[in-house]
Amino acid sequence: MNERLERLQDPVKDRATSHVQRAIVAFLLVLGGLAFALHFLHLRADFPNHSPWVDWAKYTDEGWYGDAAIRHYLRGTWRLPGDFNPAVALPVWPLVEAGLFRFTGVGIVAARALTVCVFGCILCSSFFFLRLRAERRGDRPMRTVFAAAAVLVLAASPFVYVFTRLAILEPLLVLMMLLSLQAAYAMRLARLRWQRAAYAAGVGLLIALMIGTKTTAVFLLPAIAYMLADSAECRGRRMLRTGLITGGVVALLCGSYFLMLVHRGYLGDFRYLFSANAYTGITRSTFFKTVGETLTDGMWTGPLTYPLAGLMLVIACLRPRVWRDPVFTSLALWAAGYMIFMAYHANMQPRYYLVVAVPLVLLLLRGALHVAEWNPVAPLALVPLLLLVVGHEARQTVNFARHPDYTYQTAAVRIEHIIEAEPSHSHTVLSISGSNLSLMTGLPSICDDFGTMQLEDRIAAYQPGWFVAWNYVEDDKMQALSRFYTLTRVGEFPAMDDPDRNLMIVYRLDPKEGVKPRRKRPGAKLLPM
Repeated sequence: MNERLERLQDPVKDRATSHVQRAIVAFLLVLGGLAFALHFLHLRADFPNHSPWVDWAKYTDEGWYGDAAIRHYLRGTWRLPGDFNPAVALPVWPLVEAGLFRFTGVGIVAARALTVCVFGCILCSSFFFLRLRAERRGDRPMRTVFAAAAVLVLAASPFVYVFTRLAILEPLLVLMMLLSLQAAYAMRLARLRWQRAAYAAGVGLLIALMIGTKTTAVFLLPAIAYMLADSAECRGRRMLRTGLITGGVVALLCGSYFLMLVHRGYLGDFRYLFSANAYTGITRSTFFKTVGETLTDGMWTGPLTYPLAGLMLVIACLRPRVWRDPVFTSLALWAAGYMIFMAYHANMQPRYYLVVAVPLVLLLLRGALHVAEWNPVAPLALVPLLLLVVGHEARQTVNFARHPDYTYQTAAVRIEHIIEAEPSHSHTVLSISGSNLSLMTGLPSICDDFGTMQLEDRIAAYQPGWFVAWNYVEDDKMQALSRFYTLTRVGEFPAMDDPDRNLMIVYRLDPKEGVKPRRKRPGAKLLPM
């Protein structure tokens, strides 16, 4: 009699538990949605001043890596020979921006709104990725709860907040990585051979797009390869067939694009991007110091989430069964792969850690799911811990959203007014932040620091009318400019918070009498590679 009563009561308990879990999921997603909505506020605002993250990308990268799209609509050409043209090697993001600018026009708000939308797709993709089963069986409602919790943690993170509001490359790379892993996982669900081949080809397409977004995506390939191998059930022939299809698509697309660059004469721009970024590297003498800094700087991603994710890795080592979960293992390989890149590059910029922050949060919640499966009481302890993490990080995110600064935008507008007040003078701006000024104001610009031509030759080729420096004029810039121009200081505007870059100084470039910049054919004198 008692056993029969228990069997009757179990469905009732299951339905009650299911209703509670659905309510928790809805609550977490609503909070995550509200946190995500904060990302759309004050899109013109500065990268938060006096934040823990000192990254010079906030002065330059939004313009640099969207420059092809910006120039296409402002100048009618996507490439300026001899200047800095990163789109030659990294074409995906400027193509996406170009599609947007066709409807919105060139502007910082449109570019940043696009990045925030990409982050919204990251949240959706993260939710569905964590709902994938660990094995052939699994507790779907519990997976959904932890997937919703991951959405909230990501949306509330102040680190994620500040870098997903910049129009930079990393958010799109993260999104494509998530889609690649999901496509690789989906291959195991395909019943027919042609369906598995289609998924493998789709993964190859996404990998090619990732490399075209940011070439450091090659460090993420082990995670994708593992997921593909797991989906092929580690069977030799199936793995070989999958590898050939995926690798063939990547080789075909990347190889065809490279041959097109050679044919069009853009190889110099392609090579220059890598030579310009090869100024740092790990050595034997700095190996342990660099590795230590790479690991400790991970605290930028979150003072609570980062050590907790490390704790989950330790727990996984104690419970080897966790590594049978392809989602958990691929996330660990993802984070490890990009950490290896940062140690190898030995130039730990906070923005690089965005590519690590997302998988670490997902790994943390996926590990928590396994802990909850081992011990039914564990969720009762995990909920307060989750609330502590979200509460601690959301407070800083809300503070950023409530107290925006507009020093950079204000300086850009004032510079625009100065330049437009002299219509007979060239409007072209020479500045390391010139591309950002173009994105903010529509002023044409060239870079004073990077380019395949020597600075003097770029000046002669494009004849700028204005020079905008940060804090002071460097000796090599002054030497190059003084050959052709007299520099007249016409304005200075405080902007941002870095002691080395917190004052924008505007100089009018007046040609010297009897010395006129002689136009040189762009590309005639290239810098050594």
